[in-house]
Formats: sequence, C-alpha cells, structure tokens
Amino acid sequence: MEQKVLSMSQQLLIGEALKYAAHNVPERDAFIYGDRRITYRELLTRSIHLAGWLQAQGIGVNDKVGCLLKNGLPFVELYFGVSLCGGVFVPINFRLVSKEIEYIVNQSDVTILFIEEEFIESIRSINLPQVKLIVPIKCGDSELQTNMISYEAIYSTPADYEEVNFTDEHAHAIIYTSGTTGKPKGAVLTHKNYYMNAMNKLYHSPPRKGAKQLIIPPLFHVAALSSLLQNCLIEGTIILHREFQPDIVLKTIQDEKIETMFMVPAMWNFLFQVPNLLEYDLSSMTNCALGGAICPIEIKKKILQVFKNASILEAFGQTEMSPSTTYLAGEDALRKTESVGKPSINVRVRIVDEEMNDVPVGEVGEIVYQGPTTMKEYYKNKEATKEAFKGGWFHSGDLVRMDEEGFIYVVDRKKDMIISGGENIYPKELEDVLYAHPDILEAAVVGIPDPQWGEAVKAFIVLKPGKQMTEEQVIQYCQNSIASYKKPRAIEFMESLPRNATGKVLKTVLRKGAYQL
Repeated sequence: MEQKVLSMSQQLLIGEALKYAAHNVPERDAFIYGDRRITYRELLTRSIHLAGWLQAQGIGVNDKVGCLLKNGLPFVELYFGVSLCGGVFVPINFRLVSKEIEYIVNQSDVTILFIEEEFIESIRSINLPQVKLIVPIKCGDSELQTNMISYEAIYSTPADYEEVNFTDEHAHAIIYTSGTTGKPKGAVLTHKNYYMNAMNKLYHSPPRKGAKQLIIPPLFHVAALSSLLQNCLIEGTIILHREFQPDIVLKTIQDEKIETMFMVPAMWNFLFQVPNLLEYDLSSMTNCALGGAICPIEIKKKILQVFKNASILEAFGQTEMSPSTTYLAGEDALRKTESVGKPSINVRVRIVDEEMNDVPVGEVGEIVYQGPTTMKEYYKNKEATKEAFKGGWFHSGDLVRMDEEGFIYVVDRKKDMIISGGENIYPKELEDVLYAHPDILEAAVVGIPDPQWGEAVKAFIVLKPGKQMTEEQVIQYCQNSIASYKKPRAIEFMESLPRNATGKVLKTVLRKGAYQL
C-alpha cells in the first residue's frame, strides 16, 4: 500500500491535487452552490467514499463513468471520485436530444451513468445495453427501477476505497466535440493533459491564492471543467451557478466579492444588456476570462469599460488541446485588442499551408499544435485520429496569422471561409464590423450558394431591443467599413442566433436554412 501511495503522489493526477488542497486548507470552502457550501475536507471525504463505491461496482482504471448532470455539487464530487479510482469521466451535454445522448453513452462504453432526475424518462426511452447502473441525483424510491440507485443512497452505504496504481498518461476524461460536421468525436484527455493546461493558465495569469471564482457555463464544457482542477491548485473557492441569469451574476459578484469569472463571449454580451448594470459594485473583479468562441472586439472593449479594476484573460484553443493554446492578458489586452495572444507555455505552435510549410509572418495559414496538453486520441476512431495528427502535429482547423511580435490573430475557422469569385472572405472580419454598429446585438456571417460567384455572403442579424434597421441600411453600413466584395449580399433579421451549449453559433444550422424566426 505504501508503494502505491508513493507512486501516485509522483504523478500529475487530478485526485492528488484535491488531496493537497484538503491537506493545506481543510476548512476553506472549496465550492458553493446556492445555500450549500462544502469545504475541501468534506469534498475529499465524499469523493473518496464515492470512489470506493465505484470500485465496489467494478469501476477501475480506464472504466467509463458518464454523467448527464447540470452544475452543482454532485457533479464536482463525481468528477473527483472518478479521478481517484482511475476511471474515465464522460460528461455529456444535457441539452442534446435522446438519440444524441444514446450515441455518446454507447460509443464511449459508459457502464454507470449519473443523471438529473428530470432526465429519467429520456433515458428510459433509449437503448443503453452497456449501462448496468443508473444513478439519479434526486429521486423518490417509487421512481427507481431495478438498475437504479439514488445518489444520496450511495453515502449511506459503507464503501472502502483502495488506492490504485495508474499514471498521468492514463485517460482522465472523454469530452465529445459539438459534432457540427457529423457525429461527435470523443477527445481522450489524460490526467497530464488537464494538469499541464491548469499550470499553463496559472503561469500566464496567476490569481491570488484562495481567490473566489464564479463559474456559470455548464461544467460538461471543457473550459469550465478545467476550472475544477485549477481551483484546487490555488486553494480557492468556486461559486457555481446552474444557469445563466445576468442580473443574478451581477448580484453574486457584488455579494460574494468575486475576483475572477469565465464566460463565453455571448454571455458577456448579454450581461451588458442589464439596464441597471452600473448600479452594482463590481470593484472586486480583477480578472475577466473569456473563451469558447472567437470574441468580437467590441465586447472586449466593453469588458474593460465596465470592470474598471479588472484585466482581460482571453484563452483560445479547443477541446482536443485541453483546451487552451494561446493567452492574451494584462497590458497586451489593451495594446493588441484584436489578437488572441501568444502561444501558451508548453504548447508548440506552427502556422502552415496545405503542404505543411510554414507561412510567412502576416500571412494566413492553419495553426497546428504539439505539446503535453494535446489529446491522446479520438476514442475508438483511428481514422479521425490519424487525420488530425497528420505530419506529426495536431491540426486545429483554425485559420490564423501572426504579427512581427508573435501575437496570433484568428481569421476564421477553415471550414467557415467563404470563397466568392476566387476571393477568400473570412466571416469573422465582417462580424467584427457588424458588432461595432450601435444597434446590432449579435451577428453571424456564412457563405451561401451563388450561381455566378460560387458563394455569396449572407449575414444574420439580431438587433438590440427597440432598434430597427433595413437590409439596405446594413449593407450600406458594411460597404462603408469593408471592401465591397466582402459585404453581405443578403441579410436576415432574427430574434436570436442558434447556439450550442458552449455558446458557439451553429453556422451549419444557418447554412441549411433550418433555423427560422
């Protein structure tokens, strides 16, 4: 046993990070959700009990445990419990329809599935032959079937936890991509991947030890999930929100004296629409973190205007990189507003053409990566894994350019680039122009078939409440701000843009015309 404990302590393991924090600050609040608070000592105790229970159900190294949970303390306890017993955590987007959930659970080989009570009927309607046990978080005994046990019942059951030997190269989680171009792919991320990503972030923007952080995006998203480990490393406190309510966010910042907060750009944008925004005391905020989608310049400027004591930390990357690959922080956020920063420490970057040749400074190419945060593989998908790692680098699919100082600028997603009359048009460039208009709340640009030019530009516009614009006014505004061939040929006004759970606009939906007012 002593040798097992020593061996595990020498690895970069998620569970070990919780042990360190519980040893150093046992009585500090680790997580707060509503009126519930859990200290590091309590969190470790409950996570170890859960790990022992999972072991009793046959969960060991590399066995898959899924969850269909919303933000809350059970999610956190399960995350660390699975980590401690060497299992592989599979968080699932609870906004998916039943068939999508069925595909992910079956493809990932999940054998135990934790769910919210509200999803019981959905789970009953699908075929999950490999799942031997379902654990609803809150459920009356009358609702339990033979293959179910309620979450709290686990803690009234004796459970002995046994230390197991595994390394930081073992799988820690399988995070499924959004599947905007087909079936979602499961990115296998190791303990080392997550640990190094956390260390990278803390290197680029070190928070105060013990800092209080507000997390609102769903924890199944890789960026929000990574905050659980980071919180242990700084021995901080995370306040969890179950859903995004802008006025409640502002009140929480004021009441809890929140210091740092991560949100996707769309959330920041909606936060600024609260009528009495400036009546709240936001002075405690020192770090405004954003990522998950390309951020319009106007939103960055607004963040710095509203949170006067805070600096921006913009992270850019993707699920397969655990997720962050570049950071923009401090004075550079003001000096290089349009950039996503420089490559993260421990992440190697190249910008290449189709033949894997490095492109000259200032020219557009695909950004590719190497380093210890790079995923292990796509789960049970050798063909996709081989394609992603061709040439020995992970191919992001993002088109970027680099300036003379090494700062990176995202031009667009490779698959979103529009080719009209032989000219490359990058939607993000036009979207930035549209976001700058005082009457426009949101905008998305896609290419649509055009018999003469191959593709034409179409813009989808969401106006601010009470504002009105015509199609001609939008096109004229664009023509005054951008080259004529880049301006939209068609405009569609919408009440809202279709987004996935991580805040990314679903351009595939827009292209298909499936999203109607």
